[in-house]
Amino acid sequence: MANEKKIPESPEPLWRVDVDIPEFPPLEEDLEVDVVIVGGGIAGLTSAYVLINEGLKVAVLEADKILNGTTGHTTAKVTAQHDLIYDEFITNFGRNTARLYYEANTEAINFVKKTVEEHQIECDFKEQDAFIYSTTDEYAQKLEKEAQAYKKIGIDGELVHKIPFEIEVKNALVMKNQAQFHPVKYLSHLVQIIIKKGGLIFEHTVAVNVEPGEKPTVLTREDKRVTGGFVLACSHFPFYEGTGFYSARMKASRSYVVAVKAKESYPGGMYLSVDKPTRSLRTVSTNDEEYIIIGGGSHQTGERTDTKEDYNALGTFSEKVFEIEDIEYHWSAQDLETLDKIPYIGELTTGEPNILVATGFRKWGMTNSTAAALLFRDIILKRNNPYRDLYSPARFYAHPSLKNFFVNNAKVVKHLIQGKLDMPGKKVNDIPNGEGSVITINGHRKGVYKDENGKLYMVDTTCTHVGCEVHWNNGEKSWDCPCHGSRFSYTGEVLEGPAEKPLQQYDFTMLDNLTSEDSGY
Repeated sequence: MANEKKIPESPEPLWRVDVDIPEFPPLEEDLEVDVVIVGGGIAGLTSAYVLINEGLKVAVLEADKILNGTTGHTTAKVTAQHDLIYDEFITNFGRNTARLYYEANTEAINFVKKTVEEHQIECDFKEQDAFIYSTTDEYAQKLEKEAQAYKKIGIDGELVHKIPFEIEVKNALVMKNQAQFHPVKYLSHLVQIIIKKGGLIFEHTVAVNVEPGEKPTVLTREDKRVTGGFVLACSHFPFYEGTGFYSARMKASRSYVVAVKAKESYPGGMYLSVDKPTRSLRTVSTNDEEYIIIGGGSHQTGERTDTKEDYNALGTFSEKVFEIEDIEYHWSAQDLETLDKIPYIGELTTGEPNILVATGFRKWGMTNSTAAALLFRDIILKRNNPYRDLYSPARFYAHPSLKNFFVNNAKVVKHLIQGKLDMPGKKVNDIPNGEGSVITINGHRKGVYKDENGKLYMVDTTCTHVGCEVHWNNGEKSWDCPCHGSRFSYTGEVLEGPAEKPLQQYDFTMLDNLTSEDSGY
């Protein structure tokens, strides 16, 4: 069936619509607190919440607006069912590690549930069964092995052979008693508690470096200093890597989401296909409206330019499965995956024990971020925590991490070389309004975006992280780097790290000084 419902022109996540999100000023003076938290998403704000409840003075620094990064662009499943992982974890690391991972995320679910109940937070929190399903024989067999892994580590689940949609499945595996919620409504309430108890939150405050020491100091772009007993890097990609080489130990991917209104009632449950392309399903009720959230289309950041097709594919899928009234919202998210698929949570490096990091959640940040906050609390208060070694960034498994390390970094070298050799023949006049492209001027690559009125924005296409060449993303109107996932706006400003500096910008009038052959005019 053709996709008859049009995808909205501008991306907008459903989660931030009609929610009263408080605004905060930028940092304008030096501070000293007990804990400095960099990042205003679920990891940073949950950390602030649990630490302020322990009587500690905290300050949260957010580069943009709180709840506007990956947390505001999630599918918000609160579950320990993180795709096909438990059989893999048992095979690679042993039953105990697999069990610990399940327990850490289950404790996170219970923490969210308890917090919602304690504060009576209206955030559409609902207990749901979670399903992973296969439409092919190959993945049906993998689900059977995953079901055996569930039994080995005591997960409440079972194989079933159908799901309540017009999707022919070969196998499905259910994990009982998981949950879903509205993440922005949940965290907005935590923000109110943080402020009421004396916590400090600063927006539009970009942390750029750390001075290590007994009391590390975070340095901001505006030359302000915030000193604390601990620094928590909760900024998706660590704003400060130290000697941890996190960019070499993770890969970045983008995935896509649409929120649709359907004529039929949703049957309940959360669903994720394990075949390719993946498809994720859940529902949300907000402001007396029910939406079905459909996600999928994951690919490595910077390796696809026509991302509008990813949204269109989700629209087509939604119309095959449901009777759609409208596609009202769409958005995308960037996720980081570690070498062994377990997040890095804990000491940034062994030599910097009071600088802590949480990153690499692999699309499952609602529980892993909460687990990170609870682990941070215990590290800071010198309490025992059974998951400290599980998540430790200093861990290293020879299999499969070593192989993945070389594979990931071989791709970086490939992109670095290919990008330098690629010299597009496109001219400025070839670019329609509202689109962007790489062009060649006097033998040099430049990135040009032409807005709806024909105004030109030109940048150098060399990523400011390690020098790979960025690619145009037409769905988000951004320049994306395929090496480590850095993203830049069409004006060159940093949208996603690890890059810290913007792309070099050029005045479009420089084209007037070029020959017509060079510029395309």
